[in-house]
Amino acid sequence: MLPYYYSLNEFLQKEYGHKLYKLALNGGMTCPNRDGLIDTKGCIFCSAGGSGDFAGGRKSDMDINTQIDNAKALIKNKYNGGHFIAYFQSFTNTYADIDYLRNLYMPVIRRDDIDILSIATRPDCIDDKVLDLLAELSLIKPVWVELGLQTTNENTARYIRRGYPLKTFDECVSTLRSIGIRPIVHMIAGLPNENMTDMLNTADYIAHCGASGIKIQLLHILQGTDLCQDYDKGLFNVLSLEEYMDIAGQIITHLPPDMVVHRITGDGPKSILKAPLWSSNKKLVLNSLNKHFKDNNIYQGRNYV
Repeated sequence: MLPYYYSLNEFLQKEYGHKLYKLALNGGMTCPNRDGLIDTKGCIFCSAGGSGDFAGGRKSDMDINTQIDNAKALIKNKYNGGHFIAYFQSFTNTYADIDYLRNLYMPVIRRDDIDILSIATRPDCIDDKVLDLLAELSLIKPVWVELGLQTTNENTARYIRRGYPLKTFDECVSTLRSIGIRPIVHMIAGLPNENMTDMLNTADYIAHCGASGIKIQLLHILQGTDLCQDYDKGLFNVLSLEEYMDIAGQIITHLPPDMVVHRITGDGPKSILKAPLWSSNKKLVLNSLNKHFKDNNIYQGRNYV
């Protein structure tokens, strides 16, 4: 654990007294950015797995309880505890009929081995019916809602085909907070044509928007994506490890001290990772961040205003 920011592991130890292992699951949904409602290509950086390349099989192929049991079996050599976070990661996990969502999530949140239900979705895919379901689920166990903001720069948002304006994000956060859910927000560091000011503007926005947590994701270039095509054309460069250390360090100094940092770098599946290849060595990245933070007296909240 890096001592310079409020990590997810530290939060879980504080709140639960033990480690919780996250199980990446696939609810069998698609995305309005893929099925034609907004677009058919998806976000420019998103792989065919819908940002859920580590998640289980599609629900049509494997029921959710089997997914959970299989995911637990895969990590039994890493974790022998009985406490898990059910993380619905692939695609947009509120983008379905409300009865489908209820039948998917209720059995999961009632399992004795699931302590937290975490749902990754889009802010334009949470309507009143979904809010009611989330409120009902949160009476049983904690519910986390993860929203992919990525950037506050509207030009970049159009380039990456995010598909919604910042106003939609604001409205969604407000409605989630009205039912007692403070979302976890994703941002990407290193998006094409963004500079440090752009990234810190996004970090400052997340710091003050009412979120409970943040995921800082290094931009990965994945084979088969439109972003990879632009990279191959030489339209932009990816970050070096040294550049990312500086960016990540500055971002955490702009966050409130009590905001949970759920991710400080992120993983790209090695089988389709085009760049930056240094990011595949997670131990190297974390050790480098640790040393950079220590050497430069970097800690969360230092520049939070």
